Amino acid sequence: MEEQKMNFGVHLTIDGYGGDKEKLNNFELVYKILNNLPEEIEMHKLMPPYVVIAPAITEKDQGGISGFVMIAESHISIHTFPEKEFVSADVYTCRNDMNKEKILNYFKEAFSLKELETNFIERGKNFFV
Repeated sequence: MEEQKMNFGVHLTIDGYGGDKEKLNNFELVYKILNNLPEEIEMHKLMPPYVVIAPAITEKDQGGISGFVMIAESHISIHTFPEKEFVSADVYTCRNDMNKEKILNYFKEAFSLKELETNFIERGKNFFV
């Protein structure tokens, strides 16, 4: 019988388009998402979320809200770009049982996103070798 190869964890990247500008520019909403999502997906915060208002620095990056929360299983990050109706987020965990659909629906509803572009990456494929 062939031995099954395990990876260290999984990384879900989310790029959301057509979001609600007010929601994407809502500091409290970004904090609330980062504060509540770990429990929603049965993970454990190591600290409160850290969220900042990011100033405009280029034509491409017209500012928004950025934040992250460290979780025992790794991290969750969010970067909003209200003027572009865009959000970029990451959920990375050393667990291999991530509920992708729940996470995607959570972000889609939270920011009223019209379209999602996602990637699902297995990380540390040689970790257990």
